[in-house]
Amino acid sequence: MTETQAGTVATSYRILLVEDDAGDALIVEELLEDTGLRFELITRTTLDDARTELIRRPVDCILLDLHLPDISGTKAVTTVRELAPHTAVIVLTGLSEAQAGTDAMAAGAQDYLVKGKVDADLLLRTVRYAIYRSETERVSAEAQAVRLRAEENARLERGLLPQPILGTSAIAVTTRYLPGAKSALLGGDFLDVVEEENGLLHAVVGDVSGHGPDAAALGVCLRIAWRSLVLGGHRGTELLHLMERLLVAERGSLPLFATCALLTLDQNARTATLHLAGHHEPLLTTGQGTQELRATHGIALGVAPQLGNWQPTVIPLPRSGALTLYTDGLTEGHNGSTPGRLEVGGLLDLIESLPPADPAAFLDRLIEEAQTLNAGRHTDDLAVLRLDWDSA
Repeated sequence: MTETQAGTVATSYRILLVEDDAGDALIVEELLEDTGLRFELITRTTLDDARTELIRRPVDCILLDLHLPDISGTKAVTTVRELAPHTAVIVLTGLSEAQAGTDAMAAGAQDYLVKGKVDADLLLRTVRYAIYRSETERVSAEAQAVRLRAEENARLERGLLPQPILGTSAIAVTTRYLPGAKSALLGGDFLDVVEEENGLLHAVVGDVSGHGPDAAALGVCLRIAWRSLVLGGHRGTELLHLMERLLVAERGSLPLFATCALLTLDQNARTATLHLAGHHEPLLTTGQGTQELRATHGIALGVAPQLGNWQPTVIPLPRSGALTLYTDGLTEGHNGSTPGRLEVGGLLDLIESLPPADPAAFLDRLIEEAQTLNAGRHTDDLAVLRLDWDSA
């Protein structure tokens, strides 16, 4: 973009002319000079040469002859559109080709011009309109892609983050999920809660490696499998073996694995039984503060199938308190200094620095503060599950 004497912005167009007739190419160049457009003209005589130029540097408009040494007809249009799908294409036809222009537009060209019937004004209007139309199509396609991605995210989110199945217990369940970037597809973080009629509350938080549809789909499968297996009476190590079998079957040839934390909270016995498969320990919050629990670790699901040996850790619970399970998106961000990460120690310091609040407001504030410290330097999905109780 350049400033004119009147102070307005004059656009300079980069135009690729694909024409093997030197005389016709000279006429087009002279007509462009007469339009008053600011332009850079690149002339190529074959589609193969045009392909090389488009790979080297994009252009704003392509003026395309339909009879080239290496290609002709509408096939030339479709090939150029494949090479530069968001670039304006104007076809140059001969006087005897009445139908060629219409066929070219049906094949994807923005417009056509008949050689010998073009003047500077017509060329000016056609180039500007074709570029405008191409840009409008590009913006519309991007907007449609954003809408489709949002719809896909919403469908995946319903699978990754279902409504908990709760009974009549006094345990309050609070969940939060954030994708790694605002426009990003959801990753494989998942969580779920199921409460039995006998008062046992089961919870899972997991994280499939990677991002994108494959990780998200596998996360949905694991979450659904966990809920189904828990409702079917499977627990602990047996449950993890079954989840790993499903993961191996569903991932196919993809190098995906998953970490997860299984928790069973017994309100009557005031204990929590924890199984860790490559996942970090939960946090326990009491009146004295928040600390990371110590628990036995096991290997992540899918890393060494059939070799997993996940031992339970039984944790006594106070009459009132909270357990927080989370994925590493909460701790792997930067801590506000370079190049340090927040990590668990920084997360605990952050928790202690925040004023008391109800669980939902507290989680929102905690996530907001962690993201502020990170300042967008590290992007990862984030899932948090908090369980609050007060037996007193």
